Order: sequence, then C-alpha cells, then structure tokens
Amino acid sequence: MRIGLLTESGYPYVSGDASPWCDRLVRGLAQHEFDIYALSRSERQEDEGWLPLPSQVRRVRTAPVWTAEEDGVAYGRRARRRFAECYGELAAVLCAGAPADGERTSGQSAVADRFASALYGLAELARDEGGLVGALRSETAVRALERACRAPGAPRTAHEARVPDLLTVAAHLEHALRLLSLDWYEDDGLGSVDLCHAASGGAAALPGLLARHFTGVPLLVTEYGVRLRTHYLADTDSSPAVRSLLAAFHGRLAAEIYRQAAFVTPGNAHARRWQERCGADRTKLRTVYPGMDATPFAEVGESPERAAPDTLVWVGRVEPAKDLISLLHAFAEIRKEEPGTRLRVVATSTGPDGDAYLTHCKALAAQLFPDEADGPHAVGDNPVSFEEIGGPEVPTLADAYACGAVTVLSSVVEGFPIGLVEAMFCGRATVSTDAGAVVEVIGGTGLVVPPRNPRALAEACVSLLRDPERRERLGAAARARALELFTVEQNITAFHGIYLEIVSHTPARRAALGDTGALLPFAVPAEAHVPGRWTAARSRMVARGGPGWAAGPPVRATTRVSTAEAAR
Repeated sequence: MRIGLLTESGYPYVSGDASPWCDRLVRGLAQHEFDIYALSRSERQEDEGWLPLPSQVRRVRTAPVWTAEEDGVAYGRRARRRFAECYGELAAVLCAGAPADGERTSGQSAVADRFASALYGLAELARDEGGLVGALRSETAVRALERACRAPGAPRTAHEARVPDLLTVAAHLEHALRLLSLDWYEDDGLGSVDLCHAASGGAAALPGLLARHFTGVPLLVTEYGVRLRTHYLADTDSSPAVRSLLAAFHGRLAAEIYRQAAFVTPGNAHARRWQERCGADRTKLRTVYPGMDATPFAEVGESPERAAPDTLVWVGRVEPAKDLISLLHAFAEIRKEEPGTRLRVVATSTGPDGDAYLTHCKALAAQLFPDEADGPHAVGDNPVSFEEIGGPEVPTLADAYACGAVTVLSSVVEGFPIGLVEAMFCGRATVSTDAGAVVEVIGGTGLVVPPRNPRALAEACVSLLRDPERRERLGAAARARALELFTVEQNITAFHGIYLEIVSHTPARRAALGDTGALLPFAVPAEAHVPGRWTAARSRMVARGGPGWAAGPPVRATTRVSTAEAAR
C-alpha cells in the first residue's frame, strides 16, 4: 500500500523532531511505499538538509510553517462573503460558552459540528479561490473575532479581549490555518495514497484531516507527546483572553482530529488519558510504544561489571523541566551518607534556552561541593562533573550509561522518558521521579519517588548504592522489560497490523468512472499498481459525497487570480 506520512518539524530533516522514529518505521516497512509530506519549522532546518532516504520513499513534498508569503489572491464579493461567514462561525465557536450540565453531550456535539463546518468551509474556499493567506490577515478576520468576543454568552475572558489580544489571536489562527492553502489535497497528492499517517497531532494532522474530507483517505494519528498538552504548558506569558481563545481553538481542532481519525495511537497511558479527556473515542485508541534501537546498548547491557559502583549518572537535555537543581540538592544529602559518591551529568544537547540553566547548575554545584583535595599539595576535584556526548571520556551515549551504577531521572515534566529506556537497555538500575509515563515504563524494575523531593530522591539512591545485588537484579529486569516492549521490531509490527486493519475497513473510498462512464468495482484496482495496459489511460476520479466543484480540475494554492477576473 502507499502511505502518506505527515510530519511537522521532523522527518526527513536532519534536525527534525522524531526523525529517528520515522526513519526506523519507513525502513522497517519496506513492503510499502511512502510519500513524505513534511512541514519545516525554520529556514535553518531546511538548509541543514534531509536524512538519507530509503528506496521505498517515492516522493517528498515540503512546506514551511514558519513563513507564508502573501498569495496575491483577490476575492470577489461572493468569496469575501463566504470567508466572512466561515471565519465568523469559527470565531463564534471559539467564544461559545460551556453547555449546562444537562445539555453537555448534545451541546458539545453541536459545537464540534459547527467547528468542523467552519473549518471545512474555509478549506473549500481556499481550494476554490487558490489561497487563504491574504483573507486570514485581513481586517475582516479581526472584526469577526471582535464581534464573537463581544457577543452575548461569550466567556468573561473573551469579553475582556483588547485590540492587541485580538491581533495576537488572529495572527496565531493565520499561522495555523495557512495549511488550508496548500495544494496537497488533490488526486495527484494526498488523494492518491491509501492511508495518511500523521506522526503527531496539531499541524501535522491537519493535512490528513483535509485529505479525508476531500477524498476520503483514512487517517491514522500517532502522538507520543499530546500537542494540546504542550500548548497548555508553553503558553504562559499571554493574556487570559489570548490563552482562552487559543486553548479553545487547539482543543476544538484536537477533538475534530480524534473524531475523524480511524485510529489514534498514543505512545503511553499518560498520553492516552489526555486524548480521552480531549474527546478521543477509547475504541479508536491503540497504545504503541516508541520503537528504539537497542543495538548500540547491547555491549553495555551484557557487561554490567563496567559500571563504577559509587557513581550516579544523569543523561538528558538540560532545561528547567529536568529539575537538575533538585538533583544537586539530593546529591548533597547523598554525600553525607556516602562521601565517596560521584555524580556525572551528561548533556546530550543544549540549546540556547538551556545555556543559562546549565550555567546556573554549574554555579550551584560549585557552591554545594567545593573542590576537594586529598592533601595540601594536591589539586582539588569536584564530585559533580558536567560532560557532553562526544568528549574523550563519553564518546557515545552508551558510554554515558556505562560509567555509572545507578541512572537518575529528576524531571518534573516528562512525556515518554527515552533516556530511561536507554538506561534499561544498558541494564542499569534507575531512580526516577513520578512524571509523565515514568511509572508505566519502569513497571517495577526501578525506584520511583515524588518530583521536587530531594530527600526522597537521595534516600532511594543511597539504598541502591549500598546494595549491589539489588542493583544487579533491577538492572537485569529492566533490560528484559525494555527488550520486550520498546524495541523497533515491536513498533514496526504494531503499525503494520494497524495499517492493514485500517485499509481492510476502507476498501473503496471513492467512486471511479471508467471510459464508458460506468462505476469501476474498486476505487483503486489492484492492477493499477502493475505497469502495463491498465495504467495507459487514467480514470476520472470524482469525490464521493463532496461538492460539485470537486469534480472539475483542481485549483492549486499557488494559482494567481487577477483583480479584473475576481471582480467578474
């Protein structure tokens, strides 16, 4: 079958998020063809280039989400009226108040239908007119938001929205909805695939949602980190009005994606609970753990004696959510009980946002642990070291886990703890904070303590440092669990089965007409994939149940319409 893989800020770019997982999935399913539809996040990411692509990738189409030039499309009077109606309805839905307790189910369903109608109306307008960017940036859009916020029944936070707030919300909606103007939704684009697989929710899933609307292509959504949750955690500096309106938009969009998807595959139970709270039908949910390559960690996992018995290791990306401050305070308590213990902090990557936090952590470590010397003429040494992958002492990620007997995770916010799984592959005993999917991943093979509790973290580490036999038992159990649940092979097998299940339930998604005008028995006959006389003449495809204009030649988003033509 042919899979349309939808990514945002990820595969096939070198520096993309979730690129390793997508690459392993594509390479593991060599029996299928893949069309990659990628949304880039920056010009720098595009300049860095792509990963080497396997032969089963048939084509790659990209579009930037970080910029959108004015499309130059001039709407006529009818198109302007259609836009005002659809965008006004979208804004009204964002400002709709919560239904009463007795009307909650019917009220939520009505709001979901109104949101879907407005969204697809804007998509059809963009397809008819050749673009939507200019309209989304127009004064009409801002005035529609203002009317919705001032309407009776709107929430108090929406009533208090000022002009700067409205401009901020309008700009964010333009950024999110500019994907409606892409020319990906034609029969030679996403309409030609058998299945759309969105590698994340949000923007990556929106093209799949439109492909399902226009051509009936089934949609599969995979979320290892729920995008709606990420939005809630990240948007903390905006005004209450902006947060309220944007939360309503992202919530409505997530609910529509979950409603239209054939299946949703969360990466863990923590993400699954979020999806259910956001409206996902639990009958559509299939938990599929991320597939990770265990090969680089095999040598370390099979050689537990390499670990230094008095060393703790922390591996990860340095940022405030990892709470290294609590770990350093916990290590101060550990040193009181076990004076010879060392802590090695190994950073896999540090971006601009993490530099200041890393500097603060180094200053705190120097304050808590002055350099120690064995004698008056010896050079002091700090028991806490900050290192990076690729250095002389830690050349690889596996070497980072190999240098310590206990691996520590101190996060206060965590999705799927990849570093924890890597430590389990290495057969290391672990001490972790109860954040995200940590408990689900550990499953009794490590110690778990409350977050932001340095004393509990210290006590758990000391108990393992003093009991080497227990460390060995936990490490062996952790490695066995990781090899059973979190390998690439398990991930690929699960998605292969889900692909087949989805396609088996959607054998004919479109009506296809032959040369005589008669209906063909299948939308995409099997012989269409075999070179020969069957593919000499292309059948005319008509969207079943779609608008009449969809039967004509598709209009690309890049088509330019002159002012004179628009006036007619």
